[in-house]
Amino acid sequence: MRTARQWSIAATGPEDFRIREAEIAELSSNEILVRTEAVSLNYRDKLVLETGMGLPLKFPFVPASDMTGVVEAVGPGVTRFKPGDRVITTFSPGRIEGGGLGDARNPPYKTLGGYYPGVLSEYVTFPQDWFVAAPSSLDAAEASTLPCAGLTAWFALIEQGKLKAGDKVVVQGTGGVALFGLQIARAHGAEVFITSSSAEKLERARRLGADHLLPREGWVERLLDLTGDHGADHILEIAGGPAFAQSLDAVAVGGRVSVIGVLEGLEISAPTVPLLLKSPTVQGISVGHRRALEDFVRAVDAIGLKPVIDRRYRFDEVREAFAHLERGAFGKIVIEF
Repeated sequence: MRTARQWSIAATGPEDFRIREAEIAELSSNEILVRTEAVSLNYRDKLVLETGMGLPLKFPFVPASDMTGVVEAVGPGVTRFKPGDRVITTFSPGRIEGGGLGDARNPPYKTLGGYYPGVLSEYVTFPQDWFVAAPSSLDAAEASTLPCAGLTAWFALIEQGKLKAGDKVVVQGTGGVALFGLQIARAHGAEVFITSSSAEKLERARRLGADHLLPREGWVERLLDLTGDHGADHILEIAGGPAFAQSLDAVAVGGRVSVIGVLEGLEISAPTVPLLLKSPTVQGISVGHRRALEDFVRAVDAIGLKPVIDRRYRFDEVREAFAHLERGAFGKIVIEF
């Protein structure tokens, strides 16, 4: 029986986070064996590792959801891939199109690196439907950033938001989703406003194409001044919590706020009056479905989008990579195998 090295924990909490050996599962008819080339980290991975986030983790638990790899073997029923193909994972297995797999009492949250095993392993064995073909224009590390951060921004702005040229887009911060949002919006001819407390990061965002740089404190008034009180047609709300009220103040009449992050709290709060008077669309974004990821991959190749990677770590440097995630990154953090 072949084995693979993987990073895992034996109980909730990061104290026992280390490399273990695990058997490589035999392929069923519909499964493929993928040799991992790169894994990108999301802040959610840190939360799951530290707290479990109330998910039914199966121990030893392997974290992370986003990977690029090469197909090494396929089951007899596999039709979508062949050995040698480069693939990336989908964040929500089984969500091919439309809404998530769940109901009002049990909202959908069956994802890789949570309900399902994660991908921080030298090899993974999953059903073929859990993957899409990787873009041809990106290297393995760059491609690994698409399944969660990239698709979240694409789903908010394009799939759901129907972004058009000339729209005014606010991107909060300079993390992975934010910088994908900046790049996607600029590629579609939108005017992009980006917020940060770091002058150095704002300048780096300018070099990526941001039109306007806004300080984190007082960004709403600055935005309204710059837009002649029009406000933002789209806002990627990364912070959550009480900061949601600022997004309602900033959004244009009939605009759209995409709630993506929870960095400032798991509960959002805001006054009702601007919600009633402006009638904005407030949408929660839980990444997206497989068909949208396939659309995004085609767009990446067509427009030449290059994901922003702050730093690439080796497989044995995973602890350092998570520490970098804790400090905050400009773009994505990737582990190369």
